[in-house]
Amino acid sequence: MCRTVSSRLTDSDRSAEGDVSPCTADSRVGRGAGRHLDFTRLSVGVKPATGAVWPVDPDFRIFRPRSGRCSRVPPFGEGAWSSLEAHWSARVVASGHAGRQSSSTEGRNPDRYSTPPRRGTEHVNHDLLCTLGPSSLNEGVIKRLEELGASIFRLNLSHTPQTAVEPTLEFILSQTDVPICIDTEGAQVRSGSLVDGRVQVKENSLIHVHRHRVPGDARDLNLYPSFVLDKLELGDVLSMDDAILAQVIEMHPDMAVLRVLCGGDLGSNKAVTVQRDIPMPALTPKDRHAIAVGRKLGVRHIALSFAHRASDVDEVRDAFGSDAFVISKIECNSGLRNLEEITKRSDALLIDRGDLSRQVPLEQIPRVQKAIIQSAKSMGTKVYVATNLMESMVTLPNPTRAEVNDVYNTLGDGADGLVLAAETAVGRYPVGCASMLVRIAREFHSAADRDAMLPSTPISLLVEPLGGSLTLIETPRPTPESLEAMPILEVGETDLMDCELMANGTYSPLTGFMGKDALESVLHDHRLPSGLPWTMPILLSVDADASARLGTGDLVHLKAPDSGAFAVLEVEEVFTYDGEELAERWFGTTSVEHPGVKRLARRGTTFLSGQVKYAEPAESSLEQYKLAPAMARFIFAKKGWSQVVGFHSRNAPHRVHEFLQLEALKRTHADGLFISPVIGPQKPGDYYPGPILKSYQRLLDFGHYPRGKVVLGCFPTYPRYCGPREAVFTAICRQNMGCSHFIVGRDHAGVGNFYRDRATRDLFDQVEDLDVRPVFFDKVGYHQASASYRSNGAGELVTISGSKARQALRDQEELPEWYMRDVVQEVLRLDLARGEQIFRE
Repeated sequence: MCRTVSSRLTDSDRSAEGDVSPCTADSRVGRGAGRHLDFTRLSVGVKPATGAVWPVDPDFRIFRPRSGRCSRVPPFGEGAWSSLEAHWSARVVASGHAGRQSSSTEGRNPDRYSTPPRRGTEHVNHDLLCTLGPSSLNEGVIKRLEELGASIFRLNLSHTPQTAVEPTLEFILSQTDVPICIDTEGAQVRSGSLVDGRVQVKENSLIHVHRHRVPGDARDLNLYPSFVLDKLELGDVLSMDDAILAQVIEMHPDMAVLRVLCGGDLGSNKAVTVQRDIPMPALTPKDRHAIAVGRKLGVRHIALSFAHRASDVDEVRDAFGSDAFVISKIECNSGLRNLEEITKRSDALLIDRGDLSRQVPLEQIPRVQKAIIQSAKSMGTKVYVATNLMESMVTLPNPTRAEVNDVYNTLGDGADGLVLAAETAVGRYPVGCASMLVRIAREFHSAADRDAMLPSTPISLLVEPLGGSLTLIETPRPTPESLEAMPILEVGETDLMDCELMANGTYSPLTGFMGKDALESVLHDHRLPSGLPWTMPILLSVDADASARLGTGDLVHLKAPDSGAFAVLEVEEVFTYDGEELAERWFGTTSVEHPGVKRLARRGTTFLSGQVKYAEPAESSLEQYKLAPAMARFIFAKKGWSQVVGFHSRNAPHRVHEFLQLEALKRTHADGLFISPVIGPQKPGDYYPGPILKSYQRLLDFGHYPRGKVVLGCFPTYPRYCGPREAVFTAICRQNMGCSHFIVGRDHAGVGNFYRDRATRDLFDQVEDLDVRPVFFDKVGYHQASASYRSNGAGELVTISGSKARQALRDQEELPEWYMRDVVQEVLRLDLARGEQIFRE
């Protein structure tokens, strides 16, 4: 039975896809189709230019754009929010659903105002807004977040020095076309800078709040802005950093004294809330400076922090310009009381649950969130949700179950987008966190098409297999009786390797040996008859006797001498092909000096085509390294990878191999590296597979690769030595294994001087619709003067080659560390000293 495991998007998902510019490496990284997921864009914060000082405080906020799902009106309850409930109830239509009103949109930017149609189970897109900060203000993270679908990159002014605003915006604009949103400081109070960054404040202790700057600690500190001291009154209660509660007990001209009612940790630049409304300007001087810089640079998105009233929105729009896209942040009581008027004036709302929870009891936040979302959507205004979506991923690689559930339910509430703050600004896993949100969103949108009770294939952000799915052959093992009834055809070890790789999906979409039409298509067009790119003939040679006794529809038992491997093939066609013509078109030569031509001549020119019905590989001592595509993809996904670089080799690792691998990781900004050397039969003098894998394992054990960045496997196939065709073919196989990128050397998979230097690049250009992206390298050598590895044209280079390394090992000659690491040489020499064969005879 043949089964396809699909990772493709549904038609409704696909309608939302956009193009993503491919990463570039070397002169380029090749061509390939990037895909946006259910979050169409993502907002992120960026690191300032050199010299800017960034605090590492994690209290960043983010916002999220658009949905359109129809949700039931939640019960809102009594108390402080009754006015909001009344406002919402007035807009509920008789059916019980939120009606889309033609409420006034006076003051909004009409070109940016849109409300997608509501359809209960429609697959809709959500925006993803990411805050950029120390963890993400670099080219690699920005590009990865853009590829994941970032809609807006957010710059939080509360954590950006005024001198860093312009260079930071310029840097972001130089890296991406994703819109930037300036998130204002707004009408908020914050703690000043603390000498130690964070202090423990004890209950019943006294805090002295000074007008003039002091070295902040648990006893003396400043509040920002400084004029807030003039707004405080005796008896005011202040909530500080979400944990501390303090009351004003004395007022002096240049100082206020607070008694701590609830102790806790206090950090620098943390939110402070006064438990009564005090008049504050909508914009600070830093906000106005940032707005002027933003306008000059073409930034048009602005988030208004602590929107108290509609006039605050008007003030921002007047300062920024009529074409501004204004996102009003709902994070205080006055914002809730004036929600309707604020919503009318805004292009979008952002629910900042962190600051809001300082004035709204924590247990009421979920229902307040639902009510705000329904109210905004009834007026056709987008609404985003921020704060603590994936807070645990600031330090851990995976979220908690509660966080996943919160995000899923927030989407169910009807939020139009999600905002990442500390997670992408200062967290250790900014890309992993964004990937997780995208996976949750895709799961949310696909849930309507599946049985809610039964688990399904996990959402994957890895590159799709060729054709969109892994094609797996899962027919039950034939009984001894059925095998005995079949004619036996003795084949080579390499033929059974081909059967194994067709059965486990490595050759997807192939499920059998090629017929004459498919062969002609591959030779002439580098494509299968279906139109999918494919460059390698997959053929089964037979002798004249076998071809005479087999016919269409026959089930044949394929087996190799002295091997436990076998397969079952259903014959479709027996055909012949002129040997010289096939060699010329396949290998580009008819010379018997070419090992591929020599093998073809030895095996004959009569071929059998047909579908593989079952394949069972022989037992192998390298079984732990044989990762079938489904297993490799599982491991990559479990590690949180979505971009993986593949590396193909038939040699033990030398230092240029290491350079290519790590340089490709750096250029592509990928999550990880998949090293999978070839383990099938090779030409005499090449390494056996065991020593190659043992050498790579040794490098991993001694920490010569970045921790957590490498998976070691193997590729149970054999070299054809056909240069460009084989380079593209091995890239396709790595795509099926889950690799988004593939390292291609100067003479990848070639032999001797049969292929010109640019032939491989030219063929990749010809089959430009591949999703896997090549990472090209010219010849690389060791530059002794700088003790570094460089490409041609970089000065005097010492050539490093696998063949010279093999010869040195045979001659018991020790190579310098810059040629091949001592730990690799040691393990290979130890095998030779034990009398073990490490080279094929």
